[in-house]
Amino acid sequence: MSIITSATQARVAVLSWDDNARPVNLLTGAALAELKQALDVAVADESIDGIVITSTKPGTFVVGGDLDQIKGLTSGAISGAELVEKTAWVHNVLRGIETCAKPVVAALNGMTLGGGYELALACHRRILADGKASKVGLPEAQMGLMPGAGGTQRLPRLIGVEKAIGALLEGKQYRADEALKLGLVDEVVAADGLLDAAIAWIASGPEASQPWDRRGTEPPGGGIDSPRALQVLMGTNAMVHAKTYGNFPHAKAIIGAVHDGMRLPIERGCRIESRRFARLIRTDVATSMLRTLYFEMQDAKKGARRPSGFERRDINKIGVLGAGLMGGGIAFVAASAGLDVVLLDRSQEAADQGRAYTENKLKRRIARGRATRGKLDRTLARIHATTDYADLDGCDVVVEAVFEDREIKAKVHRAAAEQLADDAIIGSNTSTLPITGLSEALDHPDRFIGMHFFSPVERMPLLEVIRGKETSEATLALTFDFAARIGKTPIVVNDSRGFYTSRVFGTYITEGMAMLAEGISPALIENAGQRSGMPMAPLALADEVGIGLMHQVGEQTRRDLGDSTPVSPAAPVLEVMAVDAGRKGRRDGGGFYEYGEGGSKALWSGLGQRFSPAQSQPTAGELVDRFLYTQALEASRCVEASVITDAGEADVGAILGWGFAPWSGGPLSYIDSIGAGSFVDRADELASRYGDRFAPPELLRDMARDGRTFHGS
Repeated sequence: MSIITSATQARVAVLSWDDNARPVNLLTGAALAELKQALDVAVADESIDGIVITSTKPGTFVVGGDLDQIKGLTSGAISGAELVEKTAWVHNVLRGIETCAKPVVAALNGMTLGGGYELALACHRRILADGKASKVGLPEAQMGLMPGAGGTQRLPRLIGVEKAIGALLEGKQYRADEALKLGLVDEVVAADGLLDAAIAWIASGPEASQPWDRRGTEPPGGGIDSPRALQVLMGTNAMVHAKTYGNFPHAKAIIGAVHDGMRLPIERGCRIESRRFARLIRTDVATSMLRTLYFEMQDAKKGARRPSGFERRDINKIGVLGAGLMGGGIAFVAASAGLDVVLLDRSQEAADQGRAYTENKLKRRIARGRATRGKLDRTLARIHATTDYADLDGCDVVVEAVFEDREIKAKVHRAAAEQLADDAIIGSNTSTLPITGLSEALDHPDRFIGMHFFSPVERMPLLEVIRGKETSEATLALTFDFAARIGKTPIVVNDSRGFYTSRVFGTYITEGMAMLAEGISPALIENAGQRSGMPMAPLALADEVGIGLMHQVGEQTRRDLGDSTPVSPAAPVLEVMAVDAGRKGRRDGGGFYEYGEGGSKALWSGLGQRFSPAQSQPTAGELVDRFLYTQALEASRCVEASVITDAGEADVGAILGWGFAPWSGGPLSYIDSIGAGSFVDRADELASRYGDRFAPPELLRDMARDGRTFHGS
């Protein structure tokens, strides 16, 4: 069946793209070959004055290249030279569009991303249908890739180097109004007038050429050798290096392609892009990021781990126990998704404050033009703030988000369960307390599960779903339905202290405090943490989490486990900071940092007195290894103990949950990229220097011996 169909209207060939074999249109080799054939026919037809390329799929034009094909290119099955030639064929097809001597319009009826937008850039005009689904952009950088169909060459020539370099490196998707303002599209029209607008432009008799093919025409802001363009590229290169510490090769490849390609005619510039794309796509970073940030992420979003055999349920009403920061955030997200929410706390004042979280968030969005008063009123109307457990009647799901105290949680769980139907479930937002133990307070522990949200709830996409020993498959299935309803990406872990995310994430902060206790300079610790690719330095992150809270959790663990409590190198530091110095974190006035007005902060001046600096300081590279290895080792221990059973979910959870170095593709991908054998050797070396926490588990030693990887490649 054809992907491209052709019809004639008012001396215009309308080429409609509809790949019936896929839910969306992709820039595949087969589709592009059909498009080329249809274009050739239209160009040769003297009765045709111009050409419109559009899509018949509602809300989407072409949403990118075929990443399954791109994934295959990373395997090394074809040589680099062959890969360059394959991309060169794509460039030739697109170059044929802009040199065909007839005006070609891209009539974009919705989402237009990646290769789809690169196709649009090769057209002489881009007209976008207005609507919520209408976004354009080149998001390749979000997956560790770069545009490979001319995006690094045409976009800077179209809108100027300064605007283009930001769009290329950020990988942002732009709404219709933003795209028009930036010059990414030439016109935005109502969806029902899209084709008419395209035909009308062709009828106006425009010149069928691109600005970069017209003699004497320079890009907005000047050519690549203009003072402004050189200043932008030099500044961008410096900022990218300072921010990423060279961890992302795609950023260097994009900047290099723009710098080198813009000096040359478009054909040769595209050839440079092809070569850089071919080199980039074979790197471990690109392979790992593509696998985790696209393929594994898509599986998680789609609920690939949802138990089969259970019909999907419509969730209409939920309860939230506890109206604090987390409870208020959960209520906001659920109400924004159209759910009725019962927000319950001990006092009406506390419940009302939790409801006010939604009001304040939406007021700020209104001020930025991202929401309306009507949206605020409708969302607030869905949240019922109360102190009465009877109001939970009719809830499909109840999420508990109260203080991390076992007795308090048991009390509210029992009170809520008395009001719920037999098919309703209760989820606890605890980040540390074992789910099986919490479920013992209930008559029906099979209907209890862990739902670990991350703060701030409205911004953090991950939901860590924790199965207790008694949690039923039906409860797990309903939790997946709830996650999908509120737009969260779930991963499934089995019950254990700290679960997966808190357990592994905690090693990063712990290692930072262990370094401090060793006498390593706090500034060096913080610099190495960010150099490793983590979003925040470890001591700064400890302040945000709460030094007092971490000390309290440690004390609770010691009470629970007694003599079997693992020895933590962070414990003495937490004791000094939280108890002796009374510095419990940012919310309590300060911790490892002192905080000033306007968001300013500086390392606490008393750190040198509390933790004497050693005369000899290690290299930053040594500290980077410690930060990455301690997390990767703990992730592998979680796999060995079956806390988490899917390598893809482990990597997705690490990146979405606590921001583990995205360039690595996640902690298990990081081990795979090094190789289990080399990783074990380095871990043993670190263990001999810094302690048994770096000793590899038997799982890794077995993998090293057998030559196995977590991702089976």
